[in-house]
Amino acid sequence: MAETRTVTPLEADLSPGELLPSGRRFRIVLVLGFLTALGPLTIDMYLPALPTITGDFGATPAAVQLTLTGTLVGLAFGQLLIGPLSDAVGRRVPLLAGVGVHLIASLLCVIAPNLAILGSLRVLQGLGAAAAAVVAMAIVRDLFSGFAAAKLFSRLMLVVGVAPILAPTIGGQTLQFTSWRGVFVVLTVAAAAIMAGTAIVLPETLPVERRRNGGIAGTVRDYGKLFTDRVYVGLILVAGLAMAALFAYVSGSSYVLQDGFGLSEQQFAYVFAGGAVGLIGATQFNVRLLRRWTPQQILARSLVAGLGFGLVLLILAITEVGGLVGILIPLWLVLAMVGLAMPNAPALALSRHGEAAGTAAALLGAVQFGVGALAAPLVGILGVGAVAMAIVVFGGMLAATLVCFLVVQPHRLPVEQPETAVAFAH
Repeated sequence: MAETRTVTPLEADLSPGELLPSGRRFRIVLVLGFLTALGPLTIDMYLPALPTITGDFGATPAAVQLTLTGTLVGLAFGQLLIGPLSDAVGRRVPLLAGVGVHLIASLLCVIAPNLAILGSLRVLQGLGAAAAAVVAMAIVRDLFSGFAAAKLFSRLMLVVGVAPILAPTIGGQTLQFTSWRGVFVVLTVAAAAIMAGTAIVLPETLPVERRRNGGIAGTVRDYGKLFTDRVYVGLILVAGLAMAALFAYVSGSSYVLQDGFGLSEQQFAYVFAGGAVGLIGATQFNVRLLRRWTPQQILARSLVAGLGFGLVLLILAITEVGGLVGILIPLWLVLAMVGLAMPNAPALALSRHGEAAGTAAALLGAVQFGVGALAAPLVGILGVGAVAMAIVVFGGMLAATLVCFLVVQPHRLPVEQPETAVAFAH
């Protein structure tokens, strides 16, 4: 017979996750961290292999970059579908099914005979990673609230930042011992381990009585309501356009640094990690900035600064002044400004729709990865050199800045409560 005990008045004010034994809570948080990392690992681990894949399949760089676009498309549409689905049927089934799809797709990528099939399988990988990302966030909301939720969100956002540093490094080291297909073997093993941990550790966190039963019509109504909010739409576009600048770097950097400047696969991984360090450092520094400035102020100023650094990057790329250093310094500064903008735009957007936070978060993620998906092949179409990458980076920052000041108009937004900013600032 299960043990029962009386809940004290103090415990009655705690969220369900805070009532769990510390050991079990730690295991749940650990699994949520691995789930959150699955998307960045899927996107970035094979980046050092892009030039090799181009040669093996006799394809153009733009065609190979479409495999990255496929992953981002899967991440975008997957969140739109799986977010509302998990609100209706619970968390475990969509989550386990999604990670299972990722595992199977990763295994099939190992034996993909041509680029078209590889690109299709990358879409399925993205769908699986979308389930991991959006359901992990939903589980946090199920189990924790208030300061506890803010603290856990900050840890998961840090995972999102650290994973892109580790992924190309892992991919680069893997390529020392095997071909690019070996990268997908590693992803298959990772997905299997994450799926096992999820099945063993994570409980169902959404009770039947809290599930939304509006069906497709209810989901459409929820999304329709979000699209009527001009400021919310503007903010998610700002987040998406900033993500486009980031993914222009992600998709173009391997060609620019390896083919253009002659870096090895391992050297590229280390340089790529340097940019990620700047991005992560900015997201963490944002917490300190929030003690003095509002999210609106930080968002506006970071976009203007990022636009300026993007212009410098474009000028130096065109004139070829400064060589590799002339590209990396302004590029890393742009990434740092993206790191300041990315936490604050979602914080402001999601604070406007607390009654439908899951759907609002799904749409936000879809727009971020959807717009980012457009940036990846655009770099290839323009030529994959430093100038092409710089044009898309600068264009993303320019569009984000224009949408921010013309549509969002941050100076007119109400000041957010500190708890709201901290929850997403990390």
